[in-house]
Amino acid sequence: MPATFNHTIIASKDRAESARFYRELLEAAEAPSWGLFTNIALGDGVLLQFAEPPVDIQMQHYAFLVDDELFDRAYARLTDWGVVHWADPQMRRPGEINHEHGGRGVYCKDPAGHAVELLTRPYL
Repeated sequence: MPATFNHTIIASKDRAESARFYRELLEAAEAPSWGLFTNIALGDGVLLQFAEPPVDIQMQHYAFLVDDELFDRAYARLTDWGVVHWADPQMRRPGEINHEHGGRGVYCKDPAGHAVELLTRPYL
C-alpha cells in the first residue's frame, strides 16, 4: 500500500477556536474528539487535530487545495470576518489574491498565527 496522509496536529492557543476557524473556512466536517485533541475531518479521512501545547507556538504553514467554488466561499468568509490576507507568502500584497499556477491563491493567518494558504491549482 502506498503511503497516504492521515493526520497532523496543529498547535493552538485555543483548540476550539482554531478548529472552528478551519472547519468554517474549509467547510470541513466535525470529527470525534478525544483527550487533548479537538478534531475536524478533511476529504479522504484526513484529520486535523488541534491541541494546546505547554510551549511557545512556532508558526507553521498549512496549504489547502480547494476547488474554485470553495475558494470563492472561503475568500468571502475571510473578508466578512475581517481577516487580513495577502496574495503572497511574504505578506507584501495585502488585500489581494494571486493568479499563479493557472489558478488562484490567498494567504492568511489562523487564530494561533499559523500561515494558511488556499490554492485552486496544485504546484505540480
